[in-house]
Amino acid sequence: MSMSSTQSQKLVFLAGDRPEAQDALTRLAERYGQCNREDADVVVALGGDGFMLEVLHDQLNDPKPIYGMNRGSVGFLMNEYAEDDLLERINQAERTTIHPLKMLAIDSGGAVHRAMAINEVSLLRQTRQTAKLRISIDGKLRLNELSCDGALVSTPAGSTAYNLSAHGPIIPLDAKVLALTPISAFRPRRWRGALLAHTAKVSFDILESEKRPVSAVADNFEVRDVVEVHISEERQVSMRMLFDAGRSLEERVLAEQFSV
Repeated sequence: MSMSSTQSQKLVFLAGDRPEAQDALTRLAERYGQCNREDADVVVALGGDGFMLEVLHDQLNDPKPIYGMNRGSVGFLMNEYAEDDLLERINQAERTTIHPLKMLAIDSGGAVHRAMAINEVSLLRQTRQTAKLRISIDGKLRLNELSCDGALVSTPAGSTAYNLSAHGPIIPLDAKVLALTPISAFRPRRWRGALLAHTAKVSFDILESEKRPVSAVADNFEVRDVVEVHISEERQVSMRMLFDAGRSLEERVLAEQFSV
C-alpha cells in the first residue's frame, strides 16, 4: 500500500555516525527542511541496517513510518540513496508493518530483565564450554537437552540476518511464523530447528548454568549469566517501514531465497 500522494510530508532526518551519513543529513536537511521529531510525518534514517535497528527501537511507541536510505555498509532494510525526488519516493512508497519480539530473561542473581528485539533474540555461550539448553514451547517440553553454541528465535524481518547465517530458514513477512534455530548444534547434531506459529511462547532453561554460562541478546541488548529466557511476539507493538515502489521488504525477502 502506498502513502498518500500529498507533497506536504514533514520530514525529520536522522543519521548514523559514518561521515557519509552525516554529510547526507546536512545536504538533505538543507534541501527538504528539518522539523522536530515530534512534529514529523516521516522519519528518514540515513545509515546502515544497524542504525535502522536503533531508530526502530527508538520508535517502538511511536507510529511514525520510517524511510531508510543506505549510507552504511549493510543496507538490506534500507532504500537506495538518492537526493532527488525524495518526497515523491516517500509518497509512493510501499508500507511494511513489523512486530518485535519481547524477551524476559532471569539471571543467576534472580534479577528480571525485559527487552524488545526487531530481528532476533539469541542465546550464546559465554565461555569455551558448550551451552546446554532445555526448550519448551507453550509450556510443553520439546527438547530436553540441546548442546550447542547457542540458539535464536527470529522474526520474519530478521530471518535474513543472524538467523540466515546460522542456516535458519528465510521467512516471508506475511507467514505469521517465527524461526527457532540452533547455533552450531553438537547434540542432537541433526536437529535443524523449527518453524513456530507467531503466537508461540518459547522458553529456554539453561542447564548447568554455573559451569556453562549463557548470555541472552535481544538485538543489541545483552543479559549475561541467564538461567531462564522467555520469548514471544509482541503483536500490540507495530512499526511501519517504507520502501520504494517495487522494492518492498516482502520482495527483498522473497528475492533473497533465490540468490546464489
